[in-house]
Parts: sequence; structure tokens; C-alpha cells
Amino acid sequence: MSRGPVRVLWLGLRPYAEALRVQERCVGAARAARASSSPGSIPGDSSGESVVLSEPAGPVYTWGLRGAPGAEEAARLRARGAGLAAARRGGQITFHGPGQLLAFPVLDLRRRRLPLRGYVAGLEALVVRFCRRLGLAAARALPPPCTGVWMGDSKICAIGVHCGNHITSHGLALNCCTDLTWFDHIVPCGLEGKGVTSLSRELGHHVTVEDILQPFLDSFQEVFECTVVFSEDPGD
Repeated sequence: MSRGPVRVLWLGLRPYAEALRVQERCVGAARAARASSSPGSIPGDSSGESVVLSEPAGPVYTWGLRGAPGAEEAARLRARGAGLAAARRGGQITFHGPGQLLAFPVLDLRRRRLPLRGYVAGLEALVVRFCRRLGLAAARALPPPCTGVWMGDSKICAIGVHCGNHITSHGLALNCCTDLTWFDHIVPCGLEGKGVTSLSRELGHHVTVEDILQPFLDSFQEVFECTVVFSEDPGD
């Protein structure tokens, strides 16, 4: 059963910090929609749900609630020309940059009657379905602590989420044509002995973020049982 429309905010090439600010406005809108909904309303109606999509405009290393770099490591990463940012999500340090799709779903898990673990599994299922749409039949999720989506021992999509008062934020980072050498300077997500890959590497040709927006959204609609509607950035 469809759970109603989810707004899609495609920001294009945008600094990571700006994408976070848009996400926070969307979280506020989702909370306001819940506060104004009537007790007898149908779950999903006027939920204020959205998904913020962007491509980071510059290189940045981010970390979640654990795994912040020490002063020496932070200085080393800055010296390579990357920004550093703490994020209110699970997970350790990872990289975001051009050629990567960032997807921040802002969903109401209480309306969806979906536990947080089920939501993370849904994000993994979404990316696996998307990869198989593109012909990458080997894409799979692995047991904890290896969250995300993998091609063999190489991660193609990282997942790190936050949930406050049942409203989700942050989400996933899918490598399309990302310069993977940026990952060489960290232990991605704190997992020793694992690699990183991209759609371009796995498919053998250049794949841009814009190339994959529609099949990604098709998979999103199927997994989260919704329709998506493109919208403008609230507050702009």
C-alpha cells in the first residue's frame, strides 16, 4: 500500500554543510506536519516526509557519534585540502566528495510503523535493488558491523543515520564516479581490511550522479512504498 508522497529536493552540486542545513529544515517540516496532523488521519497523509539529494561540491571527511580523528590526523587530512565535519549520525569516519550521491531521507518511522533497524535494512535493500537494476547482481548487504552495501569486500555505499523523535536524518552515500584515492587516507567506517569501490569501477564506464537519479528514486519508491514528487528547497 502506498504511504503517500515524499518530496524530493535535488540540490545538485552543493557543499556538504549546505545539504545538512536543507536537511534540518526538512526535519523541522516533518515535525511540524506531525504536530498538526489529526489523530484520525491516514498514516502518510501530509507527513512532511522528504528526501534530500545532493552531490558534495568539495572533499570532506565526516564522522559520526564515535571515531572522531585526533588532532594529528585532523591536521593531516586538512593538509590534503579536505574539510572536516562532525555529523549527528551513527558510524565512524568516511569521505564525501564530487561524484558521490548523498541521500538524506527525512521519514516518520512512527507513521510507517517501522523500527530503526528495519529502516536501516530498508536503505540497504534500496541500494541493493538499485545496483541490480544497473546489472550489479553481486551487490549485497553484510551482517553487522558491516553496514552499507558491498561488492565483494569493497563498500559501494555507506550508511549512517540519525533518528530523533521517530524522524530520520542523514542516510547514505553512494559512490558513482568518486575519486576513491581520498579513502586511502582513512580507515573507512572504522573497518580494517575492507576496500571501497564505485559504480564507475564496477560497471567499467563513467557513471555520474545525475545518470543514476531516476533508477535510484524508482528503487526508493518501491522499497518505501511511496510516490516521489520533486519540490523546491524550503526556505530558499
